[in-house]
Amino acid sequence: MTKPIEGVSEKILACAKKEFLEKGYSEASLRTIAAKADTTTGSIYSRFRDKEGLFGAIVEPAADGLIQIFLKIQEEFHAVKAEDQPRLMEKYVSSGMDEMLDYVYERFEEFQLLLDASYGTRYQDFVEQLVDIETEYTYKYMEATKFLQDGSEITEEFVHITARAMFDSMFEVVRHRMDRETARKYIHMLEQYHYGGWGALIKLG
Repeated sequence: MTKPIEGVSEKILACAKKEFLEKGYSEASLRTIAAKADTTTGSIYSRFRDKEGLFGAIVEPAADGLIQIFLKIQEEFHAVKAEDQPRLMEKYVSSGMDEMLDYVYERFEEFQLLLDASYGTRYQDFVEQLVDIETEYTYKYMEATKFLQDGSEITEEFVHITARAMFDSMFEVVRHRMDRETARKYIHMLEQYHYGGWGALIKLG
C-alpha cells in the first residue's frame, strides 16, 4: 500500500475552506480545490469520500462541539433543584451564552460555513438541532417549575418558534462579522429581550 504523503490532507482542507467560504457548498469545485492544493480530485476522493465528506471534515467537529457544550449547559441547569431554577436561570443562561460565543469565535470560519454555506448538505439543519435541544429543555423547565397549567397556550410548537428566533438572532453576530466583544454585548441584550418576552407571557398567564 502506498504511504499517504504527509501534509496533503491539511493542504486540501485549507484550500477547501477558502473555496467553500467564497462559493458555498453547491458552487464549490473539487477540481479547483485540488488544483490549489497541488493534488488531484482522486486524492480528495480517497481521503474524504466525496465533496460532502470534505465539507464535513471541516465543519463537523465545530458543530458537534457546540452541540455538546449546549447539552452540558442544559444538563447542569436541570440538575439544579426545581425550586431554585427560576432564581438561577439568568446566571446559567448568561454564562452559557458566553461559553458558546467564545467557542464559536474560536472557530469563526467553520461557523460561517455552517450558517451560510451548508445548503445541500446534511449540515444545513445545524441550527435546528440546537433549537430542538432548547425546545426540549425549556419544556422540561416549565414542567419542573409547574409553569404549565391545563389549557396553557404555551405549546411545544410555540417554544420551538421562540427558540428558533433566539438562535437566528444569536447567529446574526457571525453573519455580520462582528468582533467578539461587540457580539457579546449584543448577545446579552438579546437575552434581556427574550427574558422580557417570557416575563410578559408569565404575567399574562
